[in-house]
Amino acid sequence: MQNLPIGIFDSGIGGLTVAHALKERLPNESIIYFGDTEHLPYGEKSEEAIQYFSKKITQFLLKKKCKAIVMACNSASSTSSDVVNITAKNIPVFNVIDPVTMAVASNCKIGVIGTKATIESGIYSRKIKKNCPTANVVALATPLLVPMIEEGFINEDISHKIIANYLSNKLLANIDSIILACTHYPLIHKEIDEFYNSNVRVVDSADIVANHIAKKLDELELINTKTSPEYHFYVSNYTKSFAKSAKFFFQEEVKIEEVNIWI
Repeated sequence: MQNLPIGIFDSGIGGLTVAHALKERLPNESIIYFGDTEHLPYGEKSEEAIQYFSKKITQFLLKKKCKAIVMACNSASSTSSDVVNITAKNIPVFNVIDPVTMAVASNCKIGVIGTKATIESGIYSRKIKKNCPTANVVALATPLLVPMIEEGFINEDISHKIIANYLSNKLLANIDSIILACTHYPLIHKEIDEFYNSNVRVVDSADIVANHIAKKLDELELINTKTSPEYHFYVSNYTKSFAKSAKFFFQEEVKIEEVNIWI
């Protein structure tokens, strides 16, 4: 089991920030990544649709003999964790919400930004309140950020204006921390930090999730101690723009294969 790969999936390329963090944290682990580019963004889809996509992708990763499944998508994590756990059976499943909600401090005002599906689920507020009953949690849907990032508008006038427009919302006034509840958002961490002049703690999921997975795999004695890891990337709809963005997200050259898992 130790030598088998870790399966990671997302609606597109955002989950590659988690894959990169995991590669840095566990350099001996092989990774199989699936980006459901045919159906992105998940944040605009119904709960039933996301659950169906997540189940099919999990079945694909299981056929690839993955030893663990990582739901590197907040929209899927907020709607489909139960479905993926049932489908995976005895294989450990990790989402990107639980590790982050356990990492925030109590007695403070916490802002959460993410896709419509994630925010409307209310899952961050519920889980934070469960861990920190005294925390004041406010959540704002920021749907333009994902297409902005995927189109490469990062650290430019356009991204500055869109980010400022969202973060200036009165709902987020006087927050102490802001959770980036989307795996795309680590790529604009710096811009968000600059907007707040480093006066607000910016919490992104990539490193937190990678550290959590490393700890759990170690407890389960599933850490791969051998070298020569392999990385395989699959998408449901191949585009040149995705291939270009994937290199930027994963921070190294990637070879992408298109597969149809919906048959």
